[in-house]
Amino acid sequence: MTEETPQAEEQKPGLLSKVRSEFSFIRGNFLVLALSWLVMDLASEMPSTYYGLYVKALGGSASIIGLIGSVSMFFQALVQIPGGYLADKYGRRWLISTMTFGIALSQVFYAFAPSWQWLMVGAVVQSVCFIYRPALQAIIADSLPSDRRGMGFSIITLINSVSTTPSPLIAGWLFQAYGLVPSVRMGYTFVLVAFLIAGVIRLRLKETLEDPPKIDFGEMAGSIPVAIRESISVWGKVPRSAFALFTTDVLLMGSISIFMPIMVLYIVEDLGIPEVSWAIILTSLFVSMIVLSIPCGKIIDKYGKKRPLIAAYIIWIATIPLFVYGDFYRLLLAMILVGLMQVTLMSASAALQADLVPSEHRGKVSGSSNFFTLIAAAIGNLLGGYIYDNVSHTLPWWLQIVFVAPCILIIYFFVKEPKVEPAQAEVSPSSEP
Repeated sequence: MTEETPQAEEQKPGLLSKVRSEFSFIRGNFLVLALSWLVMDLASEMPSTYYGLYVKALGGSASIIGLIGSVSMFFQALVQIPGGYLADKYGRRWLISTMTFGIALSQVFYAFAPSWQWLMVGAVVQSVCFIYRPALQAIIADSLPSDRRGMGFSIITLINSVSTTPSPLIAGWLFQAYGLVPSVRMGYTFVLVAFLIAGVIRLRLKETLEDPPKIDFGEMAGSIPVAIRESISVWGKVPRSAFALFTTDVLLMGSISIFMPIMVLYIVEDLGIPEVSWAIILTSLFVSMIVLSIPCGKIIDKYGKKRPLIAAYIIWIATIPLFVYGDFYRLLLAMILVGLMQVTLMSASAALQADLVPSEHRGKVSGSSNFFTLIAAAIGNLLGGYIYDNVSHTLPWWLQIVFVAPCILIIYFFVKEPKVEPAQAEVSPSSEP
């Protein structure tokens, strides 16, 4: 056996030390959440692959798909401002763990729905449980060092992509083996079990809000008017760039929601792509996100968030014709580009918001932002379904350009990126599970 040189011995510890330093933030709450996402996301994408076709099989139409999506977004919006207030008032942990179990139970309505109306009931129950979303966003931002937020949010995208990559393929196999309705019902049963497991994992979370008071349910109910006032007035307490970023989020969510209800219908029924081929195309999205997550995170941390955001919006506009005139290979390319756009957009936007918003306002800012983006999504869902059934099957796609182009101008002229110094996460190492 050949002996290693002293130089080689020195290089190995150096490389290992660098890797450890690069990913040292993956501990404590971030690690707990990462494990829960791995379980949740693997199951969640299974029924989502053929959701639109499932609704049609239960007696719905494109307009009904849009209506269910709109009602879901509306109820999610209603609970976001109270959710943000509660996260900043009573803490993040209890909301996240409790409502994860609630989402698990809501899957019963999806799995055993005899008609599309029961899907609506499930959507309402699930949406109310999303009151924990501001708490989740706040605990993530609290747990990431300021100079690792680009990488941190890219890691989140990577985890989601890794766990969801096999899901469309599994959905396609179940579709071939059992048919549309039975395979989707099995998918929702998997989701129920996965969220129960994730809820147990999330009981290991540590609170990041300092000395939260004991929960008073009477005071909590009476605090809703205060929550609404504070979640609106909070925009006067944060930099104007944060409000400009919020405006682009509203525009983007509204535009994406116009085509999302009808995407699988357009691809399968209008473009003639077989259902199993659609599962393969969808898988390419997650594969591209796996490959691109770490490089995008490093670019965002090294070169800033603003330029990657602008690039992501430009990529989205360039992708639209590939969907409208798609065949199997154009759709594969489109999904790879969408993967690049999603990784860049989600990581840069979330990291920039965390940079701009102080910890004490993150719950309220997230709640307020979620409220208005979900209202925009509710309107978009209704418009998308109606346009597809009554006006044009391609117009929902072309409208993306109308809404996304202003986002580029807003970010370029009105978002000023703060200078970020290396810092520790705002939660101590003792918060490790």
